[in-house]
Amino acid sequence: MQDAHDPYAALRHRDFGLLLSSNVLAAMCAEAQFTVVEWEIYQRTGSYEMMGYGGLAQFLPLLFLALPAGQAADHFSRKAMLMLAHLTMGLASLGLALVSLSDGPVILIFVFLALAGVSRALGMPARSSLIPLVVGPGDLGNAVTWSSSGWQIAAVAGPTLGGFLAFEPAAAYFGTMGGLFVCILLVSIMTPRDTAPPPEARSFGALLAGIQFVWSTELLLAAITLDLFAVLFGGCTALLPAYCQEILNVGETGFGLLRAAPAIGAFIMALVLAHRPPLERPGRALLFSVVGFGCATIVFGLSENVYLSFVMLFLIGAFDNISVVIRGTLMQMLTPDDMRGRVAAVNSVFISSTNQLGAFESGMVAAWFNPVASVVGGGIATIIVVVLADLYWPKLRNLEPLHTLKNQ
Repeated sequence: MQDAHDPYAALRHRDFGLLLSSNVLAAMCAEAQFTVVEWEIYQRTGSYEMMGYGGLAQFLPLLFLALPAGQAADHFSRKAMLMLAHLTMGLASLGLALVSLSDGPVILIFVFLALAGVSRALGMPARSSLIPLVVGPGDLGNAVTWSSSGWQIAAVAGPTLGGFLAFEPAAAYFGTMGGLFVCILLVSIMTPRDTAPPPEARSFGALLAGIQFVWSTELLLAAITLDLFAVLFGGCTALLPAYCQEILNVGETGFGLLRAAPAIGAFIMALVLAHRPPLERPGRALLFSVVGFGCATIVFGLSENVYLSFVMLFLIGAFDNISVVIRGTLMQMLTPDDMRGRVAAVNSVFISSTNQLGAFESGMVAAWFNPVASVVGGGIATIIVVVLADLYWPKLRNLEPLHTLKNQ
């Protein structure tokens, strides 16, 4: 009897392979670039606040542009939007390279980080809403898992490469430019299915439709809220440059390896999830994974041993990937085709962008107190968020297997 679960189902679609390859390369370039930027800012300023402002510079464009970008993704070509996003990131990389070569003012670094934030705002809804157009409905969950796996490959390779190139930032930025032009080429030869835009796609009401849909869909709202606060409070990678120099006593290479540790854990977990049948109790898995994320964050914050810190960062990534896959699959299964761009934009504002906002929060708290208090306090807050979410949304705990859900 043939096994009904095909772990490679999504990879058998040509256009999904092109999309995945482009996404992996783009994410690797972006991760390498931001790793180098984090290191360069800290080396030039020695300031926790300045590292926090680096995250804020990327968050603000997402905050203001994500919803209009989501609306555009539901009305215009998602393929063209993704290519424009890659081009915008390439221009940001060029600007960073020129600032680094000329030893320009640090404020210009934040300007080009903001341009990178514009790229993310354009690319996130387009990238996410393209997935259902290049795979069949039955392969969506598998596609989300492989997309997560691909991102984690990039998140392993990118920070590691960035750590090795941190001594020569301009070379990393120029390398990012080259990689992004390859991404544009890969996307240009895709042939996704066409979707007709909703008739109201240009209206102000349509702009807010993604928020209204998420707000009225209890399971999706619960999953997004849980991840939002976990990422906001529990992020610790923004303070890694300070941890490496002040607590763990490692240089650029050690920084790159520690920066890659969460992605290594997430990648391994993504492979495990792709090769096993769908989770029977995804709600409980989500809650337990975020608790594990918070506990590992606390131990990392208290650790003064580089090996223990690496293991905790590995676990942070592994636990985080479980929630990423569950939330991503839930979003794809519950969202109608004509709203995928706007719902993906809401997701990018309230989840993906909180990585940058969390970096700002971590930097500010570290400046007010110290890095250890910032990280440990964030881990404790993450666990409290899980308890509150479980009490407020008991339906999440009893969530049925994701592959049985249908678009509302």
